[in-house]
Amino acid sequence: MVQRKRLALINKVEWIAIAWCLLTLVFMALLWSRLVEPEAMLLMRGKWLLMTVLLIGLGRLWPCRLTLYARITAQLIWLSQWYPDTYEFNRIFPNLDHVFAGLEQTIFGCQPSIHFSQLCTGIVWSELFNMGYWSYFPMIIVLVLTIFIKELLGQESKGSMVNGHVLLSEGEKWSMVNEGPSLTVPSLILISFFIYYLIFIFVPVAGPQFYFQAIGLDAAASGQFPSIGTYFSSHTEMLPSPGDPDGLFCRLVASAHEAGERPTAAFPSSHVGISTIVMILARLHVPRLTWFLLPFYVLLCCATVYIQAHYLIDAIAGLITAPLVLALAGWINSKFIIHNA
Repeated sequence: MVQRKRLALINKVEWIAIAWCLLTLVFMALLWSRLVEPEAMLLMRGKWLLMTVLLIGLGRLWPCRLTLYARITAQLIWLSQWYPDTYEFNRIFPNLDHVFAGLEQTIFGCQPSIHFSQLCTGIVWSELFNMGYWSYFPMIIVLVLTIFIKELLGQESKGSMVNGHVLLSEGEKWSMVNEGPSLTVPSLILISFFIYYLIFIFVPVAGPQFYFQAIGLDAAASGQFPSIGTYFSSHTEMLPSPGDPDGLFCRLVASAHEAGERPTAAFPSSHVGISTIVMILARLHVPRLTWFLLPFYVLLCCATVYIQAHYLIDAIAGLITAPLVLALAGWINSKFIIHNA
């Protein structure tokens, strides 16, 4: 019975998502009169709450690793909804792309996002970089799933069997809800995403694919970067991908952009930051997986600039901030300790 009670608790990953929802609700309350679609934002949170409650209920009815992992995975998948939500906040603030594009020009003497795609032409380069960019969430899924399987096999080898079920020690059951890698790693990833999302809310940078579309490629190439204020509050047009439109991965990335991309979240690059964190966590928990992920990681980091989703300084900032964000996520994660029901 102790095992059933422990597994029925709201797990750490869910508490982290609850904390983010409450924090953003506070932001909404403070900014309500300036938000463009606050009702839609509330509706999204209502759907998230319904999903979470239903999965917690499922966990109470069927307390096992399968439902626990389903609940964790659901919160990671919902990041795809929390991401465009940052746009709903930062669209009310003046855009800062002119500052970052100007800084890029000062440092490098050009716009690397323009020259990179012009330098590496052809379907081979296009497919490699777009494959890297597309592998962002698959990298996370592979890491989390590998840790789930590794931990499950380890617990089965250590546990004793009664009526076909594995009985875990008290320490192992506590670990399963609080500090086992299958919870700790998703928790750290989720917190890291939310740290970056918090930055995106208050640092409204859309990236070259949106800003250059707004001011024109000729202006960008000639080093003219006008301030456009709150232009992106009502405009979401973006440049076509510089990749080969006949390529499979180019089409996949384009489809993903059409479905959920918004003029938000350029600085620092969370693609680079989170994927770097994934590599660090893989090195710590499943070292062999690091070598499998490495080619995708390198291509992903390059692709952020190649497809013009980010300025080069965004990618560099993502790389620099990754260990800092992970350290902060670790400290926050240590505060979410689940006690007995």
